[in-house]
Amino acid sequence: MTLRVQKYGGTSVADIGHIKNVAYRVQKAFDQGDKIIVVLSAMSGVTDHLISLAEQASDSPDKRELDLLLATGEQTTAALLSMILKSRGYKAKSFLGFQAGILTDKISGKARIRDIDCKNLKQAVETGSIAVVAGFQGADEDGSITTLGRGGSDTSAVAIASSLKADVCEIFTDVDGVYTTDPRICSSARKIDRISYEEMLEMAILGAKVLQIRSVEFAKKYSVPVHVRSSFNEEEGTMVVNETKDMESVIVSGITCDMNEARITLKRVPDQPGVSAKLFTSLARAEIGVDMIIQNTRSDNATDLTFTVTQDDFELAREISQKVAKEMDAGEILTAREIAKVSVIGLGMKSHSGVAATMFQALADENINIRLISTSEIRISCVILAKYAELAVRTLHSAFNLDQKK
Repeated sequence: MTLRVQKYGGTSVADIGHIKNVAYRVQKAFDQGDKIIVVLSAMSGVTDHLISLAEQASDSPDKRELDLLLATGEQTTAALLSMILKSRGYKAKSFLGFQAGILTDKISGKARIRDIDCKNLKQAVETGSIAVVAGFQGADEDGSITTLGRGGSDTSAVAIASSLKADVCEIFTDVDGVYTTDPRICSSARKIDRISYEEMLEMAILGAKVLQIRSVEFAKKYSVPVHVRSSFNEEEGTMVVNETKDMESVIVSGITCDMNEARITLKRVPDQPGVSAKLFTSLARAEIGVDMIIQNTRSDNATDLTFTVTQDDFELAREISQKVAKEMDAGEILTAREIAKVSVIGLGMKSHSGVAATMFQALADENINIRLISTSEIRISCVILAKYAELAVRTLHSAFNLDQKK
């Protein structure tokens, strides 16, 4: 008997009709003899609507109360699916995040899971029920409802699967798997049958929106097999699994593009110990994540310091940078918001040379100038002007022969 954790995203439960279709898929798996735990997102648009209501209620909604409000979206979907299943003669029971045993820290809006005890879910499925869980949420040690941030239902599902040692965690979405790049940008993009946790994590970090970053981290840490597939057809999707030897034979697995980047440069920063620490400590205290960092030494005992942040963090990051620059008697601050980050990712980069050369030459042939470069063992990223982003993606997809069937 297989234990399946199934997660359905917002488009999969967009309205009652869609939720009824989800119920049929859940019934089919249950009728095959599988034990089923279903994790649900809010219906499409509901979270945005709730945020809008909060903003109408207050110019600066209290974060604790906002979590309580936003959690009702997933609660509604879970209750509706349970009602539908029960009306069709199936045993079903819905659970809020804390009832499912998800304990988080106290950071409202982007809480992290500290512990998970799924005894209630285990008892439900052992007694023949379909357990239906409101994703995206948990509770802190004081019992306050918390939310896990955008895409948090993926994290809920993988965390539950890891706790119960489920055979598979199926992430049902509006795409039928992980592609070599965004099919909306490149029509020759191909679905990948199997991809490693490391590659999937890089792709999620670098702009691929198929899986939420923390869900991949959870899956990797606890070796949870994740099956990304469409909720609108029966086709096999993409399995996200541990690295195997044959995966390294593919030099580049995918191309990503992230348009949610902004660049800040501090000119003529004093070239002395502690300067970078002062800036990035200030940003960290404001909970601003920094992505790429480049330092260029000048000839006048100064350096130019460039870094990137998300568009959401840009304004606050600029304010902090201006304050720190004034304190350290640095020069002007330059910014750029119309940028994009394109990346090539692949396990094969560990053992093959020439990937950077191919990437840079392909971009140069299209007269696309590279503004920043960063690398990891299995990834190379370049910041370019946003207007060239789609051209860059298609160019690199072709340069690495990803449009050819394997």
